[in-house]
Amino acid sequence: MNERQKRTTSQNSPVTVIGLGPMGQAMTRTLLTAGHPVTVWNRTASRADVVVTSGAVLAATPGEAVEASGLVILSLTDYQAMYDVLDSAGEMLAGRTLVNLSSDTPDRTREAAAWAAGRGAAFLTGGVMVPAPMVGTEDSYVYYSGRAEVLKSHLATLTLLGTPRYLGEDPGLAQMMYQAQLTLFLSSLSALMHATAMLGTAGMKAREALPELLWAADSIGAILRAGEVNPGTALDAGEHPGELSTVTMMGATSDHIVETSASIGLDLALPLAVQAHYRRAIEDGYGGDNWTRIIDSIRGPR
Repeated sequence: MNERQKRTTSQNSPVTVIGLGPMGQAMTRTLLTAGHPVTVWNRTASRADVVVTSGAVLAATPGEAVEASGLVILSLTDYQAMYDVLDSAGEMLAGRTLVNLSSDTPDRTREAAAWAAGRGAAFLTGGVMVPAPMVGTEDSYVYYSGRAEVLKSHLATLTLLGTPRYLGEDPGLAQMMYQAQLTLFLSSLSALMHATAMLGTAGMKAREALPELLWAADSIGAILRAGEVNPGTALDAGEHPGELSTVTMMGATSDHIVETSASIGLDLALPLAVQAHYRRAIEDGYGGDNWTRIIDSIRGPR
């Protein structure tokens, strides 16, 4: 049991976990380790074999799984899957708390909160911000939104999965943060593979290229934090001081990336998208501003 589990386990109340992909299995194991009775359900029942061996109870139906616990955690493909699974639970949802940690759009999350309320269930949206092997560790954290009192009533149990970061009452907020974080993550992964492919055409093996590229990726946060002005504060104020890293300079770099990628036969989707942001800012007369000015074309695409 890690330090978080020692600090937060007070009442080992029953918990239900629906959805046993890698994330659902990791959450189930974490809850079992902390001493919670855990009931599970998955469309493919064989996925429960490992956690049942560890002490979880496999429910025969979603309704039986819901009935077993006051707290029901969902880890599914999307929010439609929640409807598909829980519609059959009917009136058994009344009085339960549904914590949906699945990925979808903020609007669908808000619709799901209304759907749950219509069935007498409390609802929290959550976004787990670590991969499955890190669930329950000191580095794990989870964004939540929804009614604060609902989170508070299950805080000890949910903290076992990761440090809760509460964003507010709007059920869509946690999902928006989750999608924003994944936008950064997925875009960075694509950029990493594009850069690796570029170096590969020059004969450099990935095992040689990746250490250099990952150093550059790790340095981005430090570079932004080292500036004299907090970039977030400047963005909120609508300020884009152009002393360093102007739109024109960064735009020229984006042109070179496109030209290089084209010359070596790589896919141009990513570099063209980046180039378009800078070209739009230059066309709008902001070439002398800081590169952050590209947020305008992202906020208001043509």
